[in-house]
Amino acid sequence: MNLYDIISYPLITEKSTGQAEKGKYAFRVHPKATKGDIKLAVEKAFNVNVVKINTLNVGGRIKRVRYQPGYTSDWKKAIVTLKSGQKIEYVK
Repeated sequence: MNLYDIISYPLITEKSTGQAEKGKYAFRVHPKATKGDIKLAVEKAFNVNVVKINTLNVGGRIKRVRYQPGYTSDWKKAIVTLKSGQKIEYVK
C-alpha cells in the first residue's frame, strides 16, 4: 500500500484535539493496515517519532435511507502516540 492509502485523514474532533496536548493523534486508516504500516506512514508523512499505536475497528451505524434501514461502512481508527516534545501540525 502507498503511504497515502494507509492514512486517509486525521480525525479532528473535540476529544482528539484535547488528546493532542498529550501527544496523541487520531487518524482514519485503511482497514487492512497493520500497526507497523501505520507507524511507517505517520513517521514519513509528518517527520516525527512514533512511540505507540492503538487501533480499533469502528462498526457502521444504522441509518434510515428512504424509509428503509441502511448501514454506514465500518472503518478503522488509529491513535498514535508521539515521542514527548513532538507534535503534528495540520493544514486546515
